Amino acid sequence: MQNTAVASPVRLSEKAAEEVKRILKEKNIPEGFGLRIGVKGGGCSGMSYILGFDRLREHDVSFEDDGIPIFIDKRHGLYLMGTTVDYQDGLDARGFTFDNPNATSTCGCGSSFGV
Repeated sequence: MQNTAVASPVRLSEKAAEEVKRILKEKNIPEGFGLRIGVKGGGCSGMSYILGFDRLREHDVSFEDDGIPIFIDKRHGLYLMGTTVDYQDGLDARGFTFDNPNATSTCGCGSSFGV
């Protein structure tokens, strides 16, 4: 299993980091798990984001942001390079959002994009 600390292709905003830390504590996520950020085919614009807690896998690169271990499949790095993950907690929007400079199109819900 590869566990290489590299420069992060993604960044967590302060609000996103606070929310991830809250979830880690509240849900008692076990030691050895980190925040997985990735992409998969699907969604109305062609690709969807993956965000959840997982263990390090064979093709992952790992890094930390604000003390949070983050795992990304190295094959997803090109799609995520420069992306900022934010957290919205307002009346009109609630949840994690992705600001991806590589996206050439996005859908209205913000969880799907095209490149």
